[in-house]
Amino acid sequence: MQFAIYSCNGFGREIAYIARHRASSGGAVVEDAVVFVDDDPVWHGRVINGIRCISFDELTSSESERLVSVAVAAPRVREKIVRKCEDAGLKFGSLISPDHKAYDSNTLGEGAILCGNTLITSNVQIGRHFHLNIFAYVAHDCIIGDFVTFAPGVRCNGRVEIDDYAYIGTNAVFKQGEQDKPIRVGKDAVVGMGAVVTKDVPAGSIVVGNPARLRE
Repeated sequence: MQFAIYSCNGFGREIAYIARHRASSGGAVVEDAVVFVDDDPVWHGRVINGIRCISFDELTSSESERLVSVAVAAPRVREKIVRKCEDAGLKFGSLISPDHKAYDSNTLGEGAILCGNTLITSNVQIGRHFHLNIFAYVAHDCIIGDFVTFAPGVRCNGRVEIDDYAYIGTNAVFKQGEQDKPIRVGKDAVVGMGAVVTKDVPAGSIVVGNPARLRE
């Protein structure tokens, strides 16, 4: 199995370990089993942490059938890159760390990146191209949309619903929702670093603090 990590930024370099692990799971690893792809020509042809960086044109003209993982944290930018890849007929692969744990009856959309020391417990529904960064978890009965980003250390307790394109900052905490009244985070919302979310977050808003409140 061969992979292309879209973007050789910090997060792309962090998940290279996961891609190497997946590429080697079937036995021998072919040369360039993992490559970086970047739109900035300054990186093209360079070797970064032992991995060659290529252009998008080189990726699409190659005979290798690589699975693409988009390592860009900004949800709307990630979506644009995914659409570009789809238009070129490329396929996506999920990168799941060997240190990730998942329990029962979860659903996970394509293109997910689940980093080391993360956890998804049970009865969780997650959409396409989700990022779960290191030391973050998603607990029971949560529903997460497409192109959602969890930064490191996010603690998402049970019965939380997060709409498409939301960005959840490092060490944010969600109070558990009630069975008939989950906590809801609207589309394109941003939850700031360290925020403690105890009530709904409106679409397109930014909340910060403990308890989380709209940023002035």
